Amino acid sequence: MNVLLTSVGRRSYLVEYFKKAVGEDGNVVVTNSAVSQAWAAADKAFVSPVIYEEGYIPFLLDLCRKEEIGVLVSLFDIDLPVLAAHRKEFEEIGTVVVVSDPEVIEICNDKWKTYEFLLKNGFSAPRTYLGLDEAKQGILSGEISWPVMVKPRWGMGSLALYRADNLKELEVFYEKTRKNIGETYLRYEAVQAPKACVLIQECLMGQEYGMDVINDLSGSYQNSVQKRKDAMRSGETDSAETVEIPALRAIGEMISGLLKHRGNLDMDLFEKDGEFYVLELNARFGGGYPFSHMAGVNLPQAIVNWSRGLTSDRSLLEAKTGIKGYKDIRMVCLNRAEQE
Repeated sequence: MNVLLTSVGRRSYLVEYFKKAVGEDGNVVVTNSAVSQAWAAADKAFVSPVIYEEGYIPFLLDLCRKEEIGVLVSLFDIDLPVLAAHRKEFEEIGTVVVVSDPEVIEICNDKWKTYEFLLKNGFSAPRTYLGLDEAKQGILSGEISWPVMVKPRWGMGSLALYRADNLKELEVFYEKTRKNIGETYLRYEAVQAPKACVLIQECLMGQEYGMDVINDLSGSYQNSVQKRKDAMRSGETDSAETVEIPALRAIGEMISGLLKHRGNLDMDLFEKDGEFYVLELNARFGGGYPFSHMAGVNLPQAIVNWSRGLTSDRSLLEAKTGIKGYKDIRMVCLNRAEQE
């Protein structure tokens, strides 16, 4: 079986995980710009059109036919709604796209809809405002206090994320976030609501956790792998340790049942005064997945097995607790010919 990873970026570790999963008889193909770190790790690599260009989906469909792709996995939020809308076209040519339904992707990508979803279903979440005036009123009325976080409504990592400690900073960072959105790829989704594309959110002080909520390809719950985050870098987990907390596991299973997502759901949570607050949902492999993998989870192998119509051993999705990991920095040669 051959696997295609789209928008692969610098997640070369996922390329390696999938290469082991498909074995010697399969290839891992990637698409991205030629300057991505994971480009060099793949068996084959192709430069794709920009996600929102008209030729993007036809390019991927043609690539899947030519390379006999059995499974397609995207690693980028902006890619997900486009692939979700065209999933059936890929299924018709024999390619399984590991992407959730469009409405699930919308709940996860749109952080305001994430907030509404969480409140509607009884989960705790940091108080969030859609608009500067509403946030100012919330601060004046004592609903929230300084500091607050200013962030894109459709965002990822730490891009255009700012902490405001007073009213002047709030006003400056609100405009700066709007400007950042217009200057980056965040503008593609923000075009849905250009006048309501910035959120102001309560800043929670407490222990941060990450969780991989794993469903099979039909959306049935499999497991919740929990990690205590010890360090962050550029909005991504840099150091973490696997843990087992029943309250977190219960949250993961409940959200799995509500969303019925496919594959991995990357969750960010905070613990404050013994209560767990859900911060974000990402319907894809997140930056915290390698810590689950290090602890014994092998979701890439499970995905390959499921796509082949096989039952996946439960042990592939179970993690040992107390496994602590750190991310490393290494050099990658992008000249594929020189590597070969």
